[in-house]
Amino acid sequence: MRKQNSEFRTAFTSEANHDLKNTDYFGFVELDDFACYVIADGIDDQNDAKSARLAVAAVVSQFQESPSMSKRTMRACLKAANTALLGARSKMRLKASVIIILTNYASMRYGQAGNIRLRLYRDGFLKLQTTDHSLTSDMVQSERVEADQVAVHAERNNLYAYLGQSREFHPYISKKIKLSSADAIALYTRGIWEHIDEGELSDVFADATDEPEKSVGEVEELLLSRQPKNLAKYTFVALFINKTFTDPNRKRRMKRIIAIAIPILIIIITLTVILMVQYNKKMERIRNMEVGYTDTIEYIQADNYVRAEERCKDTKELAEQLKDHKMQGELGNYLKLIETILAADDKMDNKKYADAQTLYKDAANRARYVDNLGLDYILNRLALTANYLSVYDLINLGDTLALNLQYDKAEEKYLEAKNLAGKIYFDEGRASAISALEQLYTNQKAEKEADNNALKEQLARQEAGANHAAKGDEAFAQGDYQSAKVHYSNAEQNYADLGDEIQRTAVAAKLTATESKLTAQAGQIEQAEGYIEQAGIAQSEDDFIGAKKYYLLARDIYASLKMTDKVDEIGRKMELLDLEESQAAIESSKAEAESIAESEAASKAFAESKAAAEKETASSMIVDREAYASTMAQVGPGVGLN
Repeated sequence: MRKQNSEFRTAFTSEANHDLKNTDYFGFVELDDFACYVIADGIDDQNDAKSARLAVAAVVSQFQESPSMSKRTMRACLKAANTALLGARSKMRLKASVIIILTNYASMRYGQAGNIRLRLYRDGFLKLQTTDHSLTSDMVQSERVEADQVAVHAERNNLYAYLGQSREFHPYISKKIKLSSADAIALYTRGIWEHIDEGELSDVFADATDEPEKSVGEVEELLLSRQPKNLAKYTFVALFINKTFTDPNRKRRMKRIIAIAIPILIIIITLTVILMVQYNKKMERIRNMEVGYTDTIEYIQADNYVRAEERCKDTKELAEQLKDHKMQGELGNYLKLIETILAADDKMDNKKYADAQTLYKDAANRARYVDNLGLDYILNRLALTANYLSVYDLINLGDTLALNLQYDKAEEKYLEAKNLAGKIYFDEGRASAISALEQLYTNQKAEKEADNNALKEQLARQEAGANHAAKGDEAFAQGDYQSAKVHYSNAEQNYADLGDEIQRTAVAAKLTATESKLTAQAGQIEQAEGYIEQAGIAQSEDDFIGAKKYYLLARDIYASLKMTDKVDEIGRKMELLDLEESQAAIESSKAEAESIAESEAASKAFAESKAAAEKETASSMIVDREAYASTMAQVGPGVGLN
């Protein structure tokens, strides 16, 4: 019904070149509901080239299989034409430009690949025109070539989209274009536009009637009147839309559509209101997020990182609610930077300067991800921590130098640390440097006192060594070798402690001589002790004369050795010996007296016994004899009866 209630009239002309070679082709098919018009320009040089005809046939065949004016159908028609040229058997690869028009007699859509041109005129005025897919066309758009020079430009046939491309085939497909009655469409190949400009074509269609043949004839007459040299093949098609299709059921359809649309519209309005409310809330969140984002940056620029952290966290929550991943990422980077700086500031406040320096370096690296925001603050803090650490490094270096007794250099480092701390207003570091200086001066004073004491001690040791050596000499001269050995040993020890090897060697020689003397004395003492032992034996045998002789010999040896204690000891022994000798003499006299008394007592007892014996009877003779015998036994030998 569409075709019968519309009027589409077509006329065309197509002529070969001077070599009687025509590789242009035009074809169309008009069905009840849809129509297809296709024009192709073969761009190969073979006399028997059939690229244009194959392309037109492939498009018409594809269209008839599934008539439509959709983009899908247009894309299928262009693909079919390109495949047909790629699959054709030919000595050379087939190539062609093409324009396809699909219409439902009320609207149209066109597809293009190459440099065939289409112009749509409405009421005599140009409504639409295509752009060539050529290098020259691109140069015109970039204003490197004037528009009126396209027809003679060397790159006008250098195409980037055409049929016969094996790769990167990207034809142009237009949107749906509504047609009006009295519209006129012109399709023409390069044989036309290389010799007739656009103004002349516009003049032809400005005076056009409803007969396309007249317009085609005028264009061809205009071309031939120019009598161009080496006129190329050309094709010109005029499609007049004298009447478009009007749908008789449009009003009824509209009523049905309205009846259906009103409830839908109410629903849409309701949803729109809801969506608008949600949208407004969302926009409010977006505004708050943007304000929070700006505040975060401003707080960072003002070095107020505590407020920046609070604002950044709140804004990041809004970004998460809005699912703004880009903003979440940016705010996440800001938050990491802020948290790192706050952690570094905390270490700084707690005097952990090395840890703070590490965190500030980390913050400097993170600043790269936020356009170096806050970098000035970070660099200032890094410089400050570096100076703080330098103060302590100088103090530690001074401590090391002081331990190595390099007091002048240590003082220099302490003063340098003190001056640096003063410049950066580092009160704690300055106090530490001053304390180190005071300790250094105290240590120097103590060391000087220690040196003085050491000197005094050294002098005392030297004096003690000399005194011991002198006393040793005196004792040696007096023959008191034991005392001389003690003094020489003490002197040697003193000189060894002082490191005076010369004096120590001299005293050691004297000590050796003394020990030799002591060795000789030991032999004499042993001899004297032998005499004393012999004197003891003689004394035990009451040989007082022999004992005195041995004591005198021992005393002479001790006297020669000037061992007065031994001489005195022997004197006491001899005194005891004299006492013992006197006692022995007394005891001997007493024993003689007792012997005389005992003899007198025995004589008296004998007389008394004799008298008693005479008085006793004969019977008691035996008893008297026993008593007599007993008495005689008591008197002992040598005593007899008178």
